[in-house]
Amino acid sequence: MPAAVNWPKAIQPLLKKYKNEKHPLDYGNTYQLVVMVVLSAQDSDKHINKIAPAFFKAFPHMQALSKATPEALYEFIGDVRNFANKAKWLTGIAKTVKKDSNIPLNLDALTEMSGIGRKSANVILRESGRPAEGVIVDLHVVRVAPRLGIASGTDPKKIEKQIMETLPPKDWDAGMAMSFLGREICRPKPKCDECLMNKVCAFYLGR
Repeated sequence: MPAAVNWPKAIQPLLKKYKNEKHPLDYGNTYQLVVMVVLSAQDSDKHINKIAPAFFKAFPHMQALSKATPEALYEFIGDVRNFANKAKWLTGIAKTVKKDSNIPLNLDALTEMSGIGRKSANVILRESGRPAEGVIVDLHVVRVAPRLGIASGTDPKKIEKQIMETLPPKDWDAGMAMSFLGREICRPKPKCDECLMNKVCAFYLGR
């Protein structure tokens, strides 16, 4: 492992590269973002982008969704992983929130809602342009962060805590930046030679 990396400095090229990159979910507003984030858990963004237009035609806003039963969602999300629970969570969120303008944009209020964990809440805050209250740790970050050496283990909550302790809050978008890196370069079979982080990467330097 490389000797004591100065991560606040070392992470800057990665943050710069992905600074204004929009999340791969193809949402049009905060309501659509919340719904798609809930649906995408354990499923692919690509799949959710494909089914979203028909869903939003049927349920264009929170008010419409709040009047629906979970079963009414099945025909639109029936091939999404864990669709029955997600239908229950989404209708529950809609009944609580009632309309789009009431969607809360802080971590505590978001994570109080069924189907929204820290990762999902952090994504919603980032995409809404709110200050980061945590670090996005998805399956890509669980792979990338330990490879880089900025965190260790496989528990998303512990990885998030380590990154938050290592980087100042202004750099907490490093989670999403690592997620993009994981999708493009640091894949299960990584393309280390073209990675902009290979000068500080524990995996690359230690092989």
